[in-house]
Amino acid sequence: MTRATTATTAAPTAEAPQITAGGVAFVGTGPGDPELLTVRAVQLIKDAEVIITEAPEHRALVAALRDDVTLDAEADAESEGGPEFFDGGFGDDGQPLTHAHRSRLVVKHVKRGLQVVRLLGGDPFLYASGPEEAQAVSKAGFSFEVVPGVSSVAAVPAYAGIPLTTKDQREVAVITCGEKVDWSRYKDTPTLVLLSAVGQIGEIAEQLVAIGRSPQTPVAMTRVGTTTEQETVTSTLANIAADARAARIAPPAITVVGKVVDLREKLSWFETKPLFGWRVLVPRTKEQSASLSTRLRSFGAVPEEVPTISVEPPRNPQQMDKAVRGLVEGRYEWIAFTSVNAVKAVREKFEEYGLDARAFSGLKIAAVGDKTAAAIAAWGLRADLVPTGQQSAAGLLEVWPEYDEQLDPINRVFLPRADIATENLVAGLIDLGWECDDVTAYRTVRASPPPAPTRDAIKTGKFDAVVFTSSSTVRNLVGIAGKPHPSTVIAVIGPATAKTAEEHGLRVDVMASKPDIEVLVDALAGFGAARRAALVEAGEPVTKPSDRKPSGRRRKA
Repeated sequence: MTRATTATTAAPTAEAPQITAGGVAFVGTGPGDPELLTVRAVQLIKDAEVIITEAPEHRALVAALRDDVTLDAEADAESEGGPEFFDGGFGDDGQPLTHAHRSRLVVKHVKRGLQVVRLLGGDPFLYASGPEEAQAVSKAGFSFEVVPGVSSVAAVPAYAGIPLTTKDQREVAVITCGEKVDWSRYKDTPTLVLLSAVGQIGEIAEQLVAIGRSPQTPVAMTRVGTTTEQETVTSTLANIAADARAARIAPPAITVVGKVVDLREKLSWFETKPLFGWRVLVPRTKEQSASLSTRLRSFGAVPEEVPTISVEPPRNPQQMDKAVRGLVEGRYEWIAFTSVNAVKAVREKFEEYGLDARAFSGLKIAAVGDKTAAAIAAWGLRADLVPTGQQSAAGLLEVWPEYDEQLDPINRVFLPRADIATENLVAGLIDLGWECDDVTAYRTVRASPPPAPTRDAIKTGKFDAVVFTSSSTVRNLVGIAGKPHPSTVIAVIGPATAKTAEEHGLRVDVMASKPDIEVLVDALAGFGAARRAALVEAGEPVTKPSDRKPSGRRRKA
């Protein structure tokens, strides 16, 4: 008992660690492509209360992940909610901060006891200030976490189609060229990865030749790797200085020296995407542009979404209220959905009344196309009628059955639609013997004009392509921003949209085989691939449509 009492009252040693509230996560943001962020990095950024950036593009990265952050720093600062931002890369004078200044800034905010995320390009502990900052945090008595990022050392060559090692080339050396280097140490190293070499590549090449490397040794220099602005110049030690200068290669860039560069001819996968670097205008409603933009990015494009339509409730909701009551009371034999927005409008009205999908019992459901049918299925319902051919109002009429007094107990159809929808479907149903309650379920309102730089880009051909997904997007874009430049590739979702584009003086270059967003983007990618192949076969440099601006307004051929 005495020993137990003694042990219980023993004082802690002086070396016992003290736990202090607060901490910081040093998060690597990778080489440039935001999709290379780790899962852990994304979660920490979403939860952060304080974000310390290193580069200007870090704000855009955060804005892509959080709804409470925009590119407008001043507006965000005035609004409630959202993380606080602090620049950990540059001072108020625009000059880069020293490691000491960066460390003090991080420690200052860690002491506030908030969730702090320090963003660092590439990997926090590889050619970055992470180690110095982490030591300062530890010395101040706070905890920290390191979230590794994809380093540009390996990522940029990979995006250029250059493996750093192969079964025959197993050794690689990474060299920072900012300080004096003893190049004789690397005479027999098969592959060299050079950092900060752009300004002195001529001198470096001469020294490598002087120590015995062949002047014909392959060299590749890649700027802003993993982004859609990536550009790679392949050359030799003898010519790289002149070739890089001719291509205007500027930092940041990664240089690879060695035989592995030759593999780029077969392994280049990023810069050869069919829409690589194309700036594509997406005139869509905000809610419907995400899937379109995502698919465009998968082909290497840079989508820029410009809202042209705002979907709003009808001015007079009484007609819609009456129709929904009639649906519940069994007044209709059919309901025909002509768009995803129509499904959404009816579903919202159901939720307003406290109804659910059971109210559709005994009612037949028609959908104008697969996308609309999918929206119906997401509601727990199944479309009884979907066009097998052309997915449009005309296609729906082709498969719609005639009214039969013996088979159809009710002859009425509920048609919820937009305020500017075509009347052809109503007329066609009446011809088939049906009575229609043609109800405005939602309004499509023209959005406000885009910013002046965007309008200028549309008119002067700075966009490579524009993707029209409906006739209203054509009318509204031309109305709020003007006609796209003649050099811009025009892609449309179907014949009706193509007709509207031609009526506005635009020549249609690409049309989807069926009215589907994925099919439309795939068709544009096919156009881009064919265009690229033709340029390569002709021995011409691969350019974008915006690089060539023919004179005269495009018109239907």
